[in-house]
Amino acid sequence: MRISEVIFDLDKNEILIAELHSKAEGPNFWDDQKNAQKILLQLKKLEEWNELWKVIHNRASNLEDLINLAEAEEDVSLGGEIQRELDELRASVEEVEFKSMLSGKDDNKNCILTIHSGAGGTEAQDWADMLMRMYLRYGEQNNFRMTLLDILEGDGAGIKSATIEVVGEYAYGYLKAENGVHRLVRISPFDANKRRHTSFASVFVIPEVDDEIDIEINPADLRIDTYRSGGKGGQNVNKVETAVRITHIPTNTVAACQSERSQTQNKMNAMKLLKSKMYQKELEKQEAALDEIEKSKMKIEWGSQIRSYVFHPYNMVKDHRTDVETSDTQGVMDGDLNKFIKAFLLKF
Repeated sequence: MRISEVIFDLDKNEILIAELHSKAEGPNFWDDQKNAQKILLQLKKLEEWNELWKVIHNRASNLEDLINLAEAEEDVSLGGEIQRELDELRASVEEVEFKSMLSGKDDNKNCILTIHSGAGGTEAQDWADMLMRMYLRYGEQNNFRMTLLDILEGDGAGIKSATIEVVGEYAYGYLKAENGVHRLVRISPFDANKRRHTSFASVFVIPEVDDEIDIEINPADLRIDTYRSGGKGGQNVNKVETAVRITHIPTNTVAACQSERSQTQNKMNAMKLLKSKMYQKELEKQEAALDEIEKSKMKIEWGSQIRSYVFHPYNMVKDHRTDVETSDTQGVMDGDLNKFIKAFLLKF
């Protein structure tokens, strides 16, 4: 990487930033609220990239000065410091390269993550529950706000399905790497004979619709049902019909929410989820083909998994798309997924 290339990028970005600031200071800027918000969001992104490039530029300049000093004075003692600075510069460049992978149309959006257990009853439902915990831990570690919108408890243990709203910078860009079937191999805690079992669960991630996208839904096309929330909760749970399920009848698209104590709030969240699902359908229609997310929706069974989690007879988690693997199964189940996500983004 040449320093001149970094300076060029900085100059280009600063020109764009100045142009957007000029628009934002115009007298009629807020006449079009949606366009104003769009410009401010673009400005924020450019300024973030500007700061990243400035860090690299400063480190590259400092390193160049240090190398020139060592050469001029023939001082070999500076070799260790030069190597450390070079390692830091390389790490900064890799960080920017990684972030540049998140340049898809919806990568910067929040997302909706849904988990479904596969066939196999209690075993698969317990595995789906373990995955839900893993993603909640991942969100905590990476400063995402995770909200459990809806959950369908399993028969005796685990869950049949769960829907999680993930809010944070580039939430969809990161978590789209998790789309697909996840396979578990372990000694079953539910088997009195302690036999080895294989379980499957699917993960499906879609971008959350923001206010800039108009999704027209005719209220007459909606069926809204209320019911009592399940699982643990406050005094209203299992007593008052606060949970809401909305069905878009023409497309049979269903969205449900039971995370809030208020039926009104649950209805708002369910409608937001429904719009996200409708947006996804609209994207597929416009592109006249299933997009990459839809292609990853495979049967929840052997041979279609994207990642295997093996707890017996050895410990290993392996991503079959990138061949990245680790023996730290506990760390992965505690939310350490970045090695898999980074490898996926760099490869695809």
